[in-house]
Amino acid sequence: MTDLSAMDEQGLEALLSQPSDEMRDMVAGLEGDIVVLGAGGKMGPTLAMMLNRAAQGQTVHAVSRFSDQAVKTRLQDAGVNTMQIDLMDESQRGQLPAARTVYFLAGMKFGSTGQQPLTWALNSFLPGRMAQHYRDARMVVLSTGNVYPFVDPAQGGTSEDTPPDPCGEYAQSCLGRERVCQYFSQQNQTPMTLVRLNYANEPRYGIIVDLILKILQNNPIDLGMAAVNLIWQQDANDYIVRALNLAQSPACLLNVTGPEIVRIRELASHIGSQLNREPRFKGKEGRSCLLSDAGKCFKRLGAPATALQDMIPMIVSWVSSGKPLLHKPTKYHVRNGEF
Repeated sequence: MTDLSAMDEQGLEALLSQPSDEMRDMVAGLEGDIVVLGAGGKMGPTLAMMLNRAAQGQTVHAVSRFSDQAVKTRLQDAGVNTMQIDLMDESQRGQLPAARTVYFLAGMKFGSTGQQPLTWALNSFLPGRMAQHYRDARMVVLSTGNVYPFVDPAQGGTSEDTPPDPCGEYAQSCLGRERVCQYFSQQNQTPMTLVRLNYANEPRYGIIVDLILKILQNNPIDLGMAAVNLIWQQDANDYIVRALNLAQSPACLLNVTGPEIVRIRELASHIGSQLNREPRFKGKEGRSCLLSDAGKCFKRLGAPATALQDMIPMIVSWVSSGKPLLHKPTKYHVRNGEF
């Protein structure tokens, strides 16, 4: 466990972008440049930095609208080549770099309710255009565990063989992303992995941050979504990068999350003990939850390096000391699919 009490945001991103030996070996064997599409979001910056630290002569291109210029600056300071491109603007697509390896992270979740046409355009239409544009590359496309049905925690999480049953238009549009990418993977013989992720955590955002803030502000914690999966963002980035090794046509599906089914009441109580605060709760524990089984990922790529018991105190120390946050709540508790 790393002490984050004296660390600034640059140091944190250096920690979150530390590549594993397995990842370094994989990236060293890649031919041609690497592009990260949608690199300005929550995971994109540290994923692009991680790729850049593992690169052996390849250029890593981070492509985004970069609505937050500070993110662009930190990427540039880390040696990543940034390209400010609006992927939805047809006239700007000619600026996209050639690449043999593509990571697609662009998408829309929060604010999707009330902006359904834009949500579908970003989550379903745009991935298809990028799959066509990079038809001769290998691709990893970030999806979400939200495409799965809710399940009883006692029966374990959903596997890649579980039929999708998305709740709400955000999740439906993400299944649309998968189906469109599967189509172009087959049509163009593009090797591809579709990564269904939930939920990445780091000290600036994630379910643990959400719970810490609730406890510090003495706000009640909703128990409707009684259990969740959690993974440290550095481990999630590592899996996403190395998911390239599983890319195939037809596209490979891969769940990425932590190994435990974590009860919200127990997690909040544990966080509360570290904060010397008693969490408040509301509602009854739901009998079904959004949960994934990442057993396939662990079998193919190994177990995550960071344990939950190490993740929690690092995040607690960062948040409780007033360090910068992304202010992007996960809304993990939402059960009607409206984000």
